[in-house]
Amino acid sequence: MSIPFGQTRTRIVARHALIAPDGHVKSNIPGIVGAATIVLINPAMGAKFTQLLVTFEAGGRAAMPENDCETVAYFENGGATITVGKDKARVAAGGYFFAPAGVPWTIVTPKRGTRVSLFQKKFAPLAGVAAPKAFIGDATQIKGEPFLGDPDARLQILLPDEPAFDVAVNIFTYQPGATLPFVETHVMEHGLLMLAGQGVYRLEDSWYPVGSGDVIWMAPYCPQCFVAMGKTPASYLYYKDVNRQAL
Repeated sequence: MSIPFGQTRTRIVARHALIAPDGHVKSNIPGIVGAATIVLINPAMGAKFTQLLVTFEAGGRAAMPENDCETVAYFENGGATITVGKDKARVAAGGYFFAPAGVPWTIVTPKRGTRVSLFQKKFAPLAGVAAPKAFIGDATQIKGEPFLGDPDARLQILLPDEPAFDVAVNIFTYQPGATLPFVETHVMEHGLLMLAGQGVYRLEDSWYPVGSGDVIWMAPYCPQCFVAMGKTPASYLYYKDVNRQAL
């Protein structure tokens, strides 16, 4: 998309944001080398989590020591070798992992151009429930289930739906013309990456055309809705916080 000089589709307001690729600026993040790293969402804008986009060069790597943050990483394309604690695997496009707080992780020997989305937040323990365990998965092996009975809007749930987890990461895929069935307004915060296709996203009282590569932040209670448009399915990867006390 050609953007006239001095203009951008990006919009940052108090309770939501659209971050378009035309404004990306690289950051240097300790532990990530040989890669272009974009900090898309973080507490500086009011969020309670961080969303990064990491595009690796040949020979790039990421290595994070154990700390109080948990990480979900999703491989949009390419592939690499990952370790999460004592678990090790080679993953390709659609591969992902969950690293609990206190568990180190690495990404090494990536294919050139591999893009990885990282979601990170400080873990909120739940009294009487053991902390979640490390998890490695493959989204291409997860069947999309009809959302609220609609076969044209399918949801892939990537992490175990268990009380131990205080974070969920899912993939939503819509056939052209399919929509969220109502304007959602809820306590969960979202970070979202458009993976494919295009559509229109409502955030509060604004409507945004969106396409592959766009990122959205939604604060708690931000009214939101989506409709897929165009001739191909639209899909997005999204984060939300779950399973913790309301007070």
